[in-house]
Amino acid sequence: MFSSEDINAALKVLRANGIILYPTDTIWGLGCDATSQEAVEKLLRIKPRDINKSLLILVNSEQMLERYVHEIPEIAFELLSVTEDPLTIVYPWGKNLAKGICSEDGSVGIRICHEEFCEELITRFRKPLVSTSANFTGKPSPLYFDEIDKELVDSVDYVVKYRQDDRQKRSASPVIKLNSDGSIKIIRK
Repeated sequence: MFSSEDINAALKVLRANGIILYPTDTIWGLGCDATSQEAVEKLLRIKPRDINKSLLILVNSEQMLERYVHEIPEIAFELLSVTEDPLTIVYPWGKNLAKGICSEDGSVGIRICHEEFCEELITRFRKPLVSTSANFTGKPSPLYFDEIDKELVDSVDYVVKYRQDDRQKRSASPVIKLNSDGSIKIIRK
């Protein structure tokens, strides 16, 4: 179980446009306020990552999802109702997000996160979180906290304590893209 001190410390950093290193429903991620341009630019400098390459965000519910996507294709609700595992969906048009979150075509990758720590953090923060793998661009994504590059750990504003010793094998989520015409494209299995 996570501690309220851990949640409160992460919230304090997020509200100050800082960067956290945190466990998600899949792998460890670098996170920040997905609506803050300052925070997103800071994260991109740490990673480093091209601002023209989109970033995934986490929300805690379908209601929150609706605040950051222009029109959600009906098939999305069907997919979300039948999947038990984490699933990232790329929606045609994001909104209310910092530059660098959406791709050049306006699409945005979003996952509704049901992992207890993330869900509580997002609920209390009341905004979506960026979730990009906790690695430097071009390096492998770490499966466990102790595989994260020390230089990356030292570059963030807060490292979540919860699940640092977790050895449960996790992997990145599948990614599917929903097009405005209703077609679906599998990006990552």
